[in-house]
Amino acid sequence: MSARSNILAKLRKSLDNTTPLPDDYDVELVTKPWSYPLAERITRLRTLMEAVHTETYLSTQEEWHTRVEQILNERHIGRLLIAPTTPYGQHLIKQWQSRNGTPTLKAYDRPIEEWKAELFNDTPASLTGTLGAIAATGSLVLWPNTEEPRLMSLVPPLHIALLKASEIADNFYTFQETHRWRDGMPTNALLISGPSKTADIEQVLAYGAHGPKDLIVMILKDA
Repeated sequence: MSARSNILAKLRKSLDNTTPLPDDYDVELVTKPWSYPLAERITRLRTLMEAVHTETYLSTQEEWHTRVEQILNERHIGRLLIAPTTPYGQHLIKQWQSRNGTPTLKAYDRPIEEWKAELFNDTPASLTGTLGAIAATGSLVLWPNTEEPRLMSLVPPLHIALLKASEIADNFYTFQETHRWRDGMPTNALLISGPSKTADIEQVLAYGAHGPKDLIVMILKDA
């Protein structure tokens, strides 16, 4: 018998005549202190994210494209990367295609190998949706997929994220429960609390070292 088999046999034998302890874990220990009414969730999320150099705005499902256009014009950004097959991408195409003076929409619609240099060198901003957010920590949750690859939120210097107010969860536990992660964990979920930042040995903080230098969150009210 191998050493591995001996060890496993001893472990199994040690459980003879034992009874498993009941699972009496109190979920409220990690949820109750971090639960908020909806209005407070929005306020807390904005406060925490703005404290780490994130810009947040309130808008609606029908009007957010106007605010996005204003933000890009104020920053003199003329191109925006979108996922054209998503509802948000289709909304921008519909609203901007017949108007003059709107930023140029660039579609993420081909393999990265075909336009890697363009993505890294000539794509100043991107827009993505989100899976939701966590009020307790001030974090967005992104779940990249083939429509919105991870590079969309990682490479362009400015990342604009659209978040439905109704999808802001109190805490990470309730977020996982709502999306039933126990039944199928995402392979590449991202928790984002602000733009990319790092500090050197002298503690000089720099933004944009490993991702977007600027993060803008557009919170979309349901009404």
